[in-house]
Amino acid sequence: MANITRYDPFDDIFRGFFVRPVEFGSPAEAPQIKMDVKEQGENYQVHAELPGIKKEDIHVHIDGAMVSISAERKQEKEVKEGERVLRTERYYGKVSRSFQLGQDIDESKATAKFTDGVLELTLPKKTATSARRLAID
Repeated sequence: MANITRYDPFDDIFRGFFVRPVEFGSPAEAPQIKMDVKEQGENYQVHAELPGIKKEDIHVHIDGAMVSISAERKQEKEVKEGERVLRTERYYGKVSRSFQLGQDIDESKATAKFTDGVLELTLPKKTATSARRLAID
């Protein structure tokens, strides 16, 4: 014999409403460095967001067409008497990002500027050496 059940539309709406886990955000995960990369004539322009990081804690490494940006935010452990930390969402630690451009970079002419949490890189393209044919004696 078939089981007969009573249908209550409010049951579907509120089912699990009070037992669902409440999520206040994930634990402090390592954020990615957000960036814009543009090609302007003979240069690449890179704008990378690094809020809250001191410029001496930022490192840029160029190897041919590969560019790597790494940074570290250090945590200040200052707890006052009677103070209790309820929640911390700010990330402390190292972040890095690497990307490859379409052409090799001239490292000697590259410049970097850090203003208001934004790293601005000007990366000039390396002039392509023309292939030359060797004469055989």
